[in-house]
Order: sequence, then C-alpha cells, then structure tokens
Amino acid sequence: MTDQPNPTTPDDDQNITLRCNRCGKPITPEEAVLTPTGYRCQDCVRRQQKVFDTAKPLDFVWAFLIAVVISLAGSWLTRLIGFFTFLLAPAVGVAVAEVVRFVIKKRRSLKLFRIVSMGMILGGVPLILSDLLSIFLQISAGSFSLLRLLPLGYQVLFLVLAVPSAYYRLSGTRRR
Repeated sequence: MTDQPNPTTPDDDQNITLRCNRCGKPITPEEAVLTPTGYRCQDCVRRQQKVFDTAKPLDFVWAFLIAVVISLAGSWLTRLIGFFTFLLAPAVGVAVAEVVRFVIKKRRSLKLFRIVSMGMILGGVPLILSDLLSIFLQISAGSFSLLRLLPLGYQVLFLVLAVPSAYYRLSGTRRR
C-alpha cells in the first residue's frame, strides 16, 4: 500500500476544482455556494446579500405591527370557522406578506422576514393563551371536555400554516 495524500485536506491543489464565478478565487466543493448564476465563494455571497438588504429602520416597525394585527384578526377568525382553518391560514399568511410588501414599498431584508414571522406568532399567542386558561379553569372546576381542545388545536394549526406562508411569500424562497 503506497502513501497517498489525503484528498480531503484543503491544502491539496487537486481538491480545488471550482472557481468563484464572481471573483475567480479557487474554492473547494465544501466552501462553494450554488447560486442561480453558478458557484460562488462565501465572501462574494455575503457581499451580494448586503446589496439586497434594502429595508429601512421604520420598515421593521411597520412590518411587525402589520403582522401582529392581521395575525390576531386571522386567529380570531379561526375561532369562528374551525375546520376551515386549513384554507384560511395560508391565505392570511399571504395577506400579511402582501400588505407588508405594499407598505414598505417592496424593500427586502432577511431580518424583515424574521420580524414578520415573530409578529405573526405574537399576534396568534393571545388567543392560544386564553384557550389554555379556559381549559385550565375547566379542569380545575371538574367540567373539562376533550372537545374543548379542538379550538386550541385550530389556533395552533393557524400559526403552523400562516407563518411559513408569509415567510416564503416575502422571502421569495421556493420549496421544491
């Protein structure tokens, strides 16, 4: 058995098979980031991301407030429609994304998408907490029914479906 160099070491010139299509720097497959235009080094990807972060400080405030208010309204509607939450929740997520996009004039930021998600969760939490309190009071009074868990399940389902819908609509990320 002959001694051969370890092909996984980054110093090995044979392991460097790619070049960044922006700066031309040699990159290993582990360092390469696949973009729609080809492979790029992580430095170029970071610099390019900063170009796309165009949101202004007030955009974060507006986006958060819009997400909280619409999510609270959607969560309240969930109480009224029950099973049809499967249809309502993604629509509310898309509505949040479109209203935010309109108000902030289509500016973008990764932090903005996350703040909208947090706002939507915060908007849905009050009704979840009220359902939990109601369940707790019924248990302590000895009059608990399993059917009482259904509205709580719909509230949770609302958030599970609405938040990703808004995030993906705003970020432009497509799931395959």
